[in-house]
Amino acid sequence: MEENLTISIDFIKQLKQQILSSRYVVAKIANAESLKLYYSIGKSIELQALKENWGAKVLDSISERLQQELPGLRGFSPSNLKKMRLFYKAWYTDSLISSAVTNQIDETIKPIGSLATNQLVTENQLINYFTSVSFTHHFEIISAIKNISERWYYIKNTAINTWSVTHLQTELKNKSHLQELKLPNNFKTTMPENISEKALRAFKDQYLLDYVNVEDADEEIDERILESGIVQNIKKFLMSLGNDFSFMGNQYRLIVSEDEYFVDLLFFHRGLQSLVAFELKKGKFKPEYIGKLNFYLSALDEMVKLPHENPSVGIILCKEKNNKVVEFSF
Repeated sequence: MEENLTISIDFIKQLKQQILSSRYVVAKIANAESLKLYYSIGKSIELQALKENWGAKVLDSISERLQQELPGLRGFSPSNLKKMRLFYKAWYTDSLISSAVTNQIDETIKPIGSLATNQLVTENQLINYFTSVSFTHHFEIISAIKNISERWYYIKNTAINTWSVTHLQTELKNKSHLQELKLPNNFKTTMPENISEKALRAFKDQYLLDYVNVEDADEEIDERILESGIVQNIKKFLMSLGNDFSFMGNQYRLIVSEDEYFVDLLFFHRGLQSLVAFELKKGKFKPEYIGKLNFYLSALDEMVKLPHENPSVGIILCKEKNNKVVEFSF
């Protein structure tokens, strides 16, 4: 006779979390060990090359000999060995990384979660970011960025926001580290002091929407096409925004004094605890856009925002802007 079992949803969720956490730790340890191995091999090759005055072709011979010793070995082609050597040369002067990789790269494996990118971090957390990023990501970063402190910007954001290699390449191409804290805004006068800088760091001055096809046509029609393209690719748009954003809807309806108004895109930011309204403009920024957006934010604060949440944030996403015009508008 079959027993009548009652299994709670919470219990299943608990088991699921245990499984996912374990898989994360296994993957993280494997990635950390790979980085440690690649750094060590890169170091050995670099030191031996300096000692023996090796030429460029020696990596071909090393790769071939490794194949003879370990038939079927993958991942150690001449080009990959060169990348390992460059990986070592990129980080050997950084005492934190060189000592961590030489000894035990990280004794405590911790999930990254959705930490804010502006959060102050300890050395262990920096190592945790470093080991959460794949070797392919690392090579993209060291190939494009020579300054070590600037590399950490991309390592940290890649770890926290789980950027794909393609997304990372876009951020590197746009030199995102130079855009941080330069977003035109009025946060200091409109938001609580303790979150104004945090809010500034949550957004970027540029968003690449290369997955949306908008031809040069009527501006009003294009804005609807742009909105439709973003909604159809909402996962990609959310990835470009960051992990803390939740999509609440497009053409979000507000009723003020019996009249209807519609916010193009509405999100909620968990870290800021704020509603975030996006107004889409196909053309160049115009000062009158500010008034309309402020109207939406006031309505959201009064009718949608919960008591414990912070004031709503508005973003005008347009094709181009004149910084002085934006400054005067604010």
